[in-house]
Formats: sequence, structure tokens, C-alpha cells
Amino acid sequence: MNIQQISSVPFSDQKPGTSGLRKKVKVFQTAHYLENFLQAIFNVATDLKGGILILGGDGRYYNTEAIQTILKMAVAHGISHIKVGQNGLLSTPAVSHLIRKYSAAGGIILSASHNPGGPEGDFGIKFNSANGGPAETKFTDHVYAESQHITTYQLAEIDNVSLQTQGQFQLGDTLVEIIDPVSDYADLMEQIFDFAKIKALFKSGLLSICFDAMHAVTGPYANEIFQRRLNAAVGSVINSIPQEDFGGGHPDPNLIYAKELVERLNQGKDAPNLGAASDGDGDRYMLIGRNFFVNPSDCLAIMTANAHLLSGYQLGLSGVARSLPTSRAVDKVAETLGIECYETPTGWKYFGNLLDDRRITLCGEESFGGGSDHIREKDGIWAVLFWLNLVTIKHQSVEEITRAHWARFGRHYYSRHDYEGLDSSVAEQLMDGLRKRIETLKGETFAGHTVSDCDDFSYTDPVDHSVTEHQGIRILFQDESRIVFRLSGTGTEGATLRVYLERYEADSALHDLDTQVALADMISIARELAELKTRCDREQPDIIT
Repeated sequence: MNIQQISSVPFSDQKPGTSGLRKKVKVFQTAHYLENFLQAIFNVATDLKGGILILGGDGRYYNTEAIQTILKMAVAHGISHIKVGQNGLLSTPAVSHLIRKYSAAGGIILSASHNPGGPEGDFGIKFNSANGGPAETKFTDHVYAESQHITTYQLAEIDNVSLQTQGQFQLGDTLVEIIDPVSDYADLMEQIFDFAKIKALFKSGLLSICFDAMHAVTGPYANEIFQRRLNAAVGSVINSIPQEDFGGGHPDPNLIYAKELVERLNQGKDAPNLGAASDGDGDRYMLIGRNFFVNPSDCLAIMTANAHLLSGYQLGLSGVARSLPTSRAVDKVAETLGIECYETPTGWKYFGNLLDDRRITLCGEESFGGGSDHIREKDGIWAVLFWLNLVTIKHQSVEEITRAHWARFGRHYYSRHDYEGLDSSVAEQLMDGLRKRIETLKGETFAGHTVSDCDDFSYTDPVDHSVTEHQGIRILFQDESRIVFRLSGTGTEGATLRVYLERYEADSALHDLDTQVALADMISIARELAELKTRCDREQPDIIT
């Protein structure tokens, strides 16, 4: 087999963010762009040679073309066995599970998660390490450094591989296997949750679901698990066929983009008991009841408080972790349970060491991500099954379970305001201005709320003692309210400022306020502190979740 040495020159913009390298499709289609980044990965991930590689993506535009390139480069670099999802599809949680189940050296995931797809949309590539989780910062930093010195890349001179049919064949010294993308993952879910109990409640008619796959990768998973294995009614899964442009929609599971799902759950007594949606690559989820939305921060807290009821978690929780922007609702639960609660930077990779060291069992983030120690990625289908199992055990609705939780632990009113498409230099200046202000903010009072503490969040990993700095500006108030400012690392154009707003209310008589009304003081204070009108000429956020 002929191995080609292709000449190239470095690209200066190949520094991975919190979830790999994300760019517009047209950027990845630039001659040598994808190949250069892949060569940098293969240069750093030397354990891949002679090992197993898991490969797949969310089916977005350019997915199959990129897989063909990866296969040719993987063969050229001596990977002994490549497991590829049929039709190029594998959800991010499925990749993590397959890496762990088959002791793979790593996995390559092609996705830009919840970002739009299509020829004018976004594309992304991420490497997951041998523990099944996203590569650590030191790995991605090394990849970036390598990318700045690429002068050639290696490519095996072979024909494109058919991805449509399951089977295996040899390409030189490399075994390529086209696998069912769903079965291994579905089997794992059946080991964790009480499928018999859930199936019985579906059969009785007392439980019903509407799951919106948003024309993304979870469609085949949801059809297999909810409709085939659990016998949910035909039609319980909507928008289930993956499409390269996600049906022209935005595969972000929230109240804005999952409009059809929300409408179905707002049909009164005829609506399904439980509604859920997942994103492009299947690692995020939204959960709603009839006319009732549960924010992801509350989801994590409720899961933590009730995990002992589920057979897969009856041994108890070793601990729990949340990302910095996620509300502190789970902190209250952890304190009551007497378990550790860790606060990490944004990015699922920061949970990996805690999971591997058995310091935590559950983890989650406000951006619609939840997970546990079953894999090393967040997992949308898993989270929905957790709630289905909980509903069958408690014989309560999603709303009843949530309200009972608030009555016991108090309610954390919570919202995220996104200001998108900001000039990057202006956004950085805004953050620098906040960093300067935090030096004098402690003790100041705004609209009757006194600042008790403030900082630029820095995280020291308790396992490997690595330090991650400048992760967001935290402003904490004496009444347990909180504001967090940070710049997002998941976009492909300009900068997105995310403002996280939180207010704690213990009085159950005040648990029915409109969230934005309850947070009115925090919203006003945040705008004043960040000088949003002056610096960015923005009166209102682009997206409120």
C-alpha cells in the first residue's frame, strides 16, 4: 500500500476550544486544513499506533467526507483496528462507551454539538482519550503546538470506504469495522435502568413521552430505546431521521429551538407526561413536563437527591460536581447528603479526573448537560431515562417531583443571558474591566444586595493538582444570589458573552414567580457592572434560557 507524503503549511487558527476544534464548514473544506489538524492529533496521540480507534459523528454536513479522510490517515499511521459507526453516525456518549468497552486508545468525534449544520453551518472535530473522555488541556495544547509546525501529512492511497453496510475488511495492516452505532449503547442503558418497570408503565398507558431528536444523531438511539425496547407508543420520537442540516433547524435543546416539542407538551391533559429533546451529537438534553420546564441545574440537584431510589445507583453517591456557571441547587443537596460537591470550570473534561478517581458519581452543567460514572461524557439519552425511571418509582409527574424538591431544599431561580456576535476585542475589554472592578466590589451594595465575595475563578484539580485560571468572573451576594460572567468557547464567529444569574428562595410561598421577574435585580446589576450598553451597545440579550 502506497503512503503519500503531502506537503502543507501550518494554519494559525487551529487551537482547540473546550470541545475540540470548531469552525465553519467552509474553513474545514480549505485544502489541507482538516488533514493538518488530524496530523497534529496523530503526532501527539502516539498510543493510537497499533491500537483501536473509535470513529463517528453526528451526521452533519461534511461528516462522511471527513471520515474518509480520517480513515486514509489512520491507515497511514498504523492504527490496527478502526470501529466506525454505520453511515458515519455515532453519538458522543456512544463513542465514550465504545472506547471504554473495547479498551480503545481513543476516539475521534465529528460534531459541532448544538451549533447549526449544512454547507453554511459549523463543523467540529474532537479527540477523546483512552478513558473515554475529552482530551485534557495539556493534550489539546500539544496538538495546537504541533499544528503550528506541520509541513507534511501522511495519507494512505486507498479508495473511499462504504459506510452503509455493517461488516469488516482489511486495509493493509488495519482492520476496518463498520458497526451498529446503537446496540452497544442501548445495552448499557438497559444495565443501568429498570427497563421492565418503565416498559410496564408505558404499556399501562399511565406514562407517555415525546422525544424530539431534532433531526440529529439521537433519532436512531431514541427509536431503539424508547419505542422498541420500552414500547413507548409509535410516534413518541419526532424528527428522528438525522439530516445533514438538521432539517434546517438548530439542534440546541431549549425552549426556543425545540418549538414543536414544547407545543406538544402544552396541550393540557392530552399532552405526554414527559417531554425531552437532545442536541446534534446526543450529549445534551432538555426535560419538560406538561406546561412545565425544569432547568438543567435543578435537574442535576433532583437527580442527586433521588439517585438512591434507582437500582443503578442504590450503593449511593461518592460525590457530585457541577460547572462554575451551573446553579448551586446541587450544593444544597450535597450538604444534606453529606457528600462532596466540586465546582469545576466549564468543559466536561474537568469532570474526568474526578470520575476516574471515584470522587464523584454524578455531574452536570447548566448548558443542558448531565452524566454519571457510566461513561466520561455528558449523556442526553441517559438523563431522560433517569427521569423516566424516577417517574415510575415515585408515581409523580415531572412537575410534582420538582415542586417537592423545591419545598425541601428551596428554589434557585436561575437564567442565562447570551449576548452573541460581539466583537472579540470589545468582549475581552469588557472582561478585563470586570477583573479590575472585582478588586473593590466586596462590601458594595447594589439594589439592596451586598457583595460578599468576588473573584476571577481559578480551579485546582484535586487529583493531578493542575491549575486552570481565568474561567469566569464570580460575584456572590450575602443573600446567596450570584452573577457569573464568562466568554463562551463553543462558537465559530465573534464572541459570546454569557451572563449567569441566580437567586435563592427558601420560602415555598415564593416559588411560583416568573423567573425573569424573580431575577430582575440581578439582571439590572449585571448590566450595570458589565457596562453592556456603553461597551457593546446592547440593551437586551440575544438568547435567554
